[in-house]
Amino acid sequence: MRKLIVFLIVLIVLLVAVDRVAVAGVERDLSNRIAAAADLSGRPTVTIESIPFLTQAVSGHYPEVRFDLGTFTYGDVPVRNLRGAAYDVTAPLADVIQNTADIRAGRVAVSGTLTRATIDKYAPDGVKIGGNGDRLTASGEIALGGNKVRFDAEMRVELVDGGIRVQAEKIEGVPDQVARLVAYTIPFKGKLPFDVKVTGVKSVADGLEFSAEASDVPLRG
Repeated sequence: MRKLIVFLIVLIVLLVAVDRVAVAGVERDLSNRIAAAADLSGRPTVTIESIPFLTQAVSGHYPEVRFDLGTFTYGDVPVRNLRGAAYDVTAPLADVIQNTADIRAGRVAVSGTLTRATIDKYAPDGVKIGGNGDRLTASGEIALGGNKVRFDAEMRVELVDGGIRVQAEKIEGVPDQVARLVAYTIPFKGKLPFDVKVTGVKSVADGLEFSAEASDVPLRG
C-alpha cells in the first residue's frame, strides 16, 4: 500500500511538472504570435488561465489567455499598462507542435491608461488638469469680456469621432454657460493591436482608462 501511495505521489509530481513545462512552451508560442499580431518589437508577458493546462492543450481550446503589452504609442498618444485577454482561443495541439496552427481568439479585449501628464499636454493654454480620486478636474484662466477670470471645474470624458473629448461639467468662478468653452479633444485614432475598436473611456486615479474589443482575431506567427 505504501509503495502505491509513493508511486501515486511521484506520478502526480511528474504530471504537474510536465503540465508546467508544456504551458511555458505554449505561452512562449502565443507570446510570439501576439507580438506579431500586435506589431510589437518585444515579446509580451502571456499567461494561460485555468488549470490543468494539459486538459486545455488536448482539447485545443483555451478559455482565457491574458497578456501584458506594456507601453504603446497610439498615434502620437502614449498608452501605459496596455493589457488584456484573448477569450475562446482555438489552438489544436498537433498544429502548435508543428508550428502550423491557425490560432484564433473568439474575442480580444484590451485596456490601457492615458496618464494625467498626457491629458494635461492636450489641454488649452492656461488650463491645468488634475484629479480628485476618480474624477478629472481642471483649473486655470479663461478670457471673459477682455478680462481673464480664474475657474475650477470638474470634467467629464466621452468618446467622440477621432478622439476622447474632455469637457467641463461643473464649473466655479464663471457662469455655468461658460463651461462649454472649457473643452478639448485628445486625438485618439490610428491602429491599436488586433484592430480592436475603442468602446469606452472612464476616469481613474492615474488618468483615463479606455477599453477596446475585437472579435474573431487571428494570432498568426
